[in-house]
Amino acid sequence: MYRTKKWNFKWRLSAVAAISVCSVFHVFAQNTNQPRPVQSVKDIFDATWARQPEAQALETRQQALQAQKRAATAWTPEPAAVELNSKSDQWGRNLGEREQQIAIAVPMWLPGQRSKSSALAEAEANALDHQIKANQLRVAGQIREDWWNFHRARIEKDVTTDQLNNAKRLAEDVSKRVKAGDLAQSDQHQAEGAVAVAESAYAMAQANLELAIQMIKASIGATSFSTLTLSDSPELLPSAEYPRNHAALMELQARSDVAERAMALAATRTRANPEFTIAKSRDRGNLADPYSSKITIGIRLPFGGGPRYEAVVAHAQAEATQAQAQLTLERDRTQSLWHFAQAKVNAAQAQLKAAERRAKLALESRTFFEKSFQLGESDLPTRLRIEVEAVEAQRQAALSRIEFFASISALRQAAGLLPQ
Repeated sequence: MYRTKKWNFKWRLSAVAAISVCSVFHVFAQNTNQPRPVQSVKDIFDATWARQPEAQALETRQQALQAQKRAATAWTPEPAAVELNSKSDQWGRNLGEREQQIAIAVPMWLPGQRSKSSALAEAEANALDHQIKANQLRVAGQIREDWWNFHRARIEKDVTTDQLNNAKRLAEDVSKRVKAGDLAQSDQHQAEGAVAVAESAYAMAQANLELAIQMIKASIGATSFSTLTLSDSPELLPSAEYPRNHAALMELQARSDVAERAMALAATRTRANPEFTIAKSRDRGNLADPYSSKITIGIRLPFGGGPRYEAVVAHAQAEATQAQAQLTLERDRTQSLWHFAQAKVNAAQAQLKAAERRAKLALESRTFFEKSFQLGESDLPTRLRIEVEAVEAQRQAALSRIEFFASISALRQAAGLLPQ
């Protein structure tokens, strides 16, 4: 009886422990699968880049380049080969003539080919790094555009929301005064028309905001990142000097280096690789003769030159010339874009100051005319006109602020800098 109770207690204790462990793992899994919040342009960039095919294939490409480096520094350009031969007169005279041979053929590097192959492998590895950075910069450009489009749409929605609330409040005030006999029925129609205009603008702004949100979710993956708490904090203003290590320029420079080293390697490949051969054979003339052994050493030298070699060299030269020309054009283009982006930042800053001053004056005027309208000192058309001007000034000030921040992002993009 005592033993039975003891085993029941142990069984219950084990069950409780198992349930506790399962609960812990369930909570951990829930915490792991919870969507991570997205709060900045860098969060969007990191999430978007992780989903890009280039990022997912990067590790495999790096492994391939590492294998190419090892192959370029190997003792032979190709693996050695084993050759087995056997000769016999069994199907003819059948006098016992026999010969067996085993040979090893080892390919040999051409003069300068090994060092040029190693240099090409290093250049291709460097080109892959700069290609990834250039692809990241291109992704960052699209992310920055979607980011500030979202904030433009958010500003429009906020402004139209205030416009709608003010129009409704004004329409209620007009309705009360029409009932009191202070205003005409036409004034109420004008006020209700202003509400309809504000409702239409609000609906359009809400649709544009939803489109901007979906564009961001499509980039980052809505299943993993569904919590969007996006702030409008600007990126850091870059240095005033033009960057010499622009990602697009570094990519083209690396491609040019690859083309030049490929041309240098092609110049060494004047023919196929020679082969060093060593063979051991044993043979006999007939059944009465003993077996004798032989060692054979030879070198196989293919003929070189000709149209094939000339075509390879000419193709490598064309690739190097094209890469260098593209580098020159891209350098001029990026410099022009950088100067334009700098000018746009200065212009956006001036526009922001003017728009903020206008918004301040418009809000003060709206306050004055709102009081005068309530006292009957100004008519409804004037009140509506002042309201429209105040809303437009507020909208321009908010958008000017976003445009200034967007111009800083454009300047960072023109400077080849990723989001931070």
